[in-house]
Amino acid sequence: MAQTYYKRVRVPYDPSSDKPYRISRSKIDQFMNCPFCSWLDHRKGVTQPSGPAFTLNSAVDALLKKEFDIHRAKNNTHPLMKEYGIDAVPYSHPQIETWRANFTGINFVHPQTNFEVFGAIDDIWETPEKKLHIVDYKATSKAGEIVLEDTKWHNQYRRQMEIYQWLFRRNNFDISDTGYFVYVNGRKDLEAFDGKLEFTLKIIPYEGKDRWVEGILFEMKEVLSGGPPAPKSDCPFCIYRASIDALNL
Repeated sequence: MAQTYYKRVRVPYDPSSDKPYRISRSKIDQFMNCPFCSWLDHRKGVTQPSGPAFTLNSAVDALLKKEFDIHRAKNNTHPLMKEYGIDAVPYSHPQIETWRANFTGINFVHPQTNFEVFGAIDDIWETPEKKLHIVDYKATSKAGEIVLEDTKWHNQYRRQMEIYQWLFRRNNFDISDTGYFVYVNGRKDLEAFDGKLEFTLKIIPYEGKDRWVEGILFEMKEVLSGGPPAPKSDCPFCIYRASIDALNL
């Protein structure tokens, strides 16, 4: 029996179907990186190979959620928020755990495209004026100060924040343009490991602009409803496929 080297992850997108089609935050980002890979994914069910699981990052996320949940239960401000002069508390809402859960998150059916867009957040903070800030946890280990740069990963983080802001606004929440990244940086300057990692913590504010989101959904609708677009010249997956095809194996 021939072995399948790709995996089908969903029922392929059917442009003629009346049923809303689920699009995750990460799949929007995939489309922006390469429409051809996105078309293969959604129309043929062939997704890009996945990388290794970031299990240490997931552990940091889980611990940060537990830590901020302590202050959520007490309705008070986390010391790190006080340090950065943020007058807010972790937001209490009956759906907070649903919004945090992968594959559920918060969702909105965009009526013009019939895409059900969804994404899982890390946290929300609420000001005394009932304004809400989207919060995302990030973990790394690098020398020097952590700042948002014009890099592939940091631009992806920006888009991630803006999609979350867009989703909550479409669900009628009063969302501030200001979101926050809680960035933890693993220290490498210690003399020994001693069975533990130590981190420095920093809050980085970011002014989101979510007006682009709807336009991308229209673009996705147009591309996914038609034939395959051209492979992208700078997409590593497209380059790999072209290199294999060129060998005529």
